[in-house]
Amino acid sequence: MDPRTSAQDVMRCDLCETAVVQMHCDTCLVNLCKACVGEHMISDQSKKHEIVPFQLRKSTPLYPICKLHHNQQCTLYCNQCDIPVCTKCIASDQHLSHKFSEILQIVDKKKHKIIEEQTELNETIFPTYQDIASDVQNRMSQLEKEYGDLSTAITKHGEDWHREIDKLVQKLKTGIDEMKNTQLQSLQKQLDEINKTMSDIKDDINSVDMVLDTNDLSMLFSVTSNVNIYRNLPPKLAPSLPKFNTEKIQGEKLDKLFGTLLSSSLTSDKHGYSIKTSQKSAEAGFSPPVKQMLDEPETVTIIDTGYRKFFYHVACLSDDDIWTSGDDNRMKLYSINQGSLLKSIRTKSGNTPTDIAVTKSGDLVYTDYKDRTVNIVKEKIEEVIRLQNWKPCGVCSTSSGDLLVTMENDDGKKTKVVRYTGFTEKQTIQFDDQSKPLYSSGRYSRYITENRNLDICVSDYFAKAVVVVNQAGKLRFRYTGHTPGPNNKPFDPRGITTDSQGHILTADYNNECVHLIDQDGQFLRYIDCGLSEPWGLCTDTNDNLFVTQLINRKVKKINYHC
Repeated sequence: MDPRTSAQDVMRCDLCETAVVQMHCDTCLVNLCKACVGEHMISDQSKKHEIVPFQLRKSTPLYPICKLHHNQQCTLYCNQCDIPVCTKCIASDQHLSHKFSEILQIVDKKKHKIIEEQTELNETIFPTYQDIASDVQNRMSQLEKEYGDLSTAITKHGEDWHREIDKLVQKLKTGIDEMKNTQLQSLQKQLDEINKTMSDIKDDINSVDMVLDTNDLSMLFSVTSNVNIYRNLPPKLAPSLPKFNTEKIQGEKLDKLFGTLLSSSLTSDKHGYSIKTSQKSAEAGFSPPVKQMLDEPETVTIIDTGYRKFFYHVACLSDDDIWTSGDDNRMKLYSINQGSLLKSIRTKSGNTPTDIAVTKSGDLVYTDYKDRTVNIVKEKIEEVIRLQNWKPCGVCSTSSGDLLVTMENDDGKKTKVVRYTGFTEKQTIQFDDQSKPLYSSGRYSRYITENRNLDICVSDYFAKAVVVVNQAGKLRFRYTGHTPGPNNKPFDPRGITTDSQGHILTADYNNECVHLIDQDGQFLRYIDCGLSEPWGLCTDTNDNLFVTQLINRKVKKINYHC
C-alpha cells in the first residue's frame, strides 16, 4: 500500500512527505519525522532550531527580533520605553537606569488584556451592535409606515378638496341655470305679447283694406284707428349676464390653503446608544421588541381615588398596584384590578406631597416643597435630603438607582435638576452651552423622568415645553406641542413619563389629552380616551398608561400598544 495515498487524515512530514509527523520545529513552524530532524537542523544554521514533540508544538516562545541588533532576540521588556529589547540594547546608553521585565511576564499581561477585550467584544459590544442594528431596522420599518401614512393623509385631504370643489362648481352652475331660466321667462313673456300685438295689427290692416274697397260710406265712418296705441313700442329688455369673479391661482397661496409639509430632520446623538452589559444599570441600552400602536387607544380600568378636591400624581409600584397622591397629606396605594385601597400613609410633616415616585427597590419616595425635603418610605418615613435656599418639586428614580429632583430657589427665579447618588449630590443641570437657563422660572409645576436612552426629560409648565437633555446634561431638544390640539388651545404640559419603546408621554391639561413623541422629539399621536383635566402620568412594565384626572379625582388605565 502506498503510504502517500493511505490514511489521508494522518499528518505527514513536511520534508519527506511520507513519514508520519512526530516532531515540530517551533522556530520554523515545520512538521518533521524523526528521520528528517537532522536534515532540517543543518538546512539553515543561522537559526536556533527549537525541536519539540509534535504534541508540544508552539510551546516554545518566538521572541521578537531586535530592530536595532540583527538576529538578536528580545527576551526582555523596557518598562520606560514600552518596547521589547535584547541584551545588546540593555548594554547601550539608550536604556541607562531603565527598569526591565521578563518579556513573558509582559506577554501574560497583554494576553490577559486581549482576552478581556475579546470577552467584551463577544459578550457586550457585539450584542450591543446587534441591538443597534435591530433598532435601526425597526426605525426604518416604522419610518416607511409613517411616511406611507403621511402620503395617504395628503391623498385623502386632496380627495376631500376635490369633493368640496365639485360641490362648489355644481352650486355655481345651478345658480347660473336659475338666473338663465328667469331671464328667458321674462323675454318669452315679452315675445308672446309682441306676437299678439303683431296679430292685432294685421287684423286692423285687413279691416282697413276691406273698408277702402267698399263704397259703403257708413263703414268708412265706423273705422276706429289704433295707430296711436301701436306707436307706443314695447320696452327693450336687455338681460345682463352674471359675472364670475375668480382669483388667480397662486402657488404659495394655494399651498397655505391646502396645507404645507414641514421639513423633516435626522439628528445624530452620540449618547443615543449605550453599551449593553449584564448589570441592571444597562437596562437603558437594551432595545426591547418594537410594539405596534393601536389604531385607537382604549380605556382598560378607571379607579376613583376619593381625594377631597384635586388628584395630582400616580406612580406604579408594580403591574398590579399604584401609589397616588392628591391635595391632602395622604399617599394611597391602590390595587389596579380590584380598585380597592390597600394602604394609606401620612406625610412626615403633614404637608401635601409635591411629587411621588417609586425607586428600583420598590420604595415610595416623595418631595415636600414646604419642608424642603425629599423623603423615602420604608418601615417608616426617612428624610434623605434636606435643601437650603432651594425647594424640591418633581422627582424620579433612574435605571441606575439614582434620584433626579427638579427644584427652584426660594424666590422662584431659578430652576435646576440635581442628580443624587446614594442621596449625595453628584450632578447639577441648570444651563445650556451658552450659559442660558435650560428651564423657566416660576413655582411648582415641573415634573421629571428618565428615558430608556438615559435622556432626562422635564415637563416645564411655565415654558410650555418638554425640555430634554442627555445624560451629561447637554440640551438635545425642546418639544413645544403639536398643532392643532384637540381643543385648539396652547400646549399646557403637566405630568411626564416614558415607555419601553423610548417614547415620551406628557399630559396636556388645556387640550385634555396626552402627547406621545419619540425620543428625538417627533410627534407621533394624541391619546385622549375621554380624559378630563389630565395631570399625572406613569407607565407599567407592559406599557399601560395611567393618567390622573384633576377634578373628578379618577385615574384611568389606558392601553395604546398591541
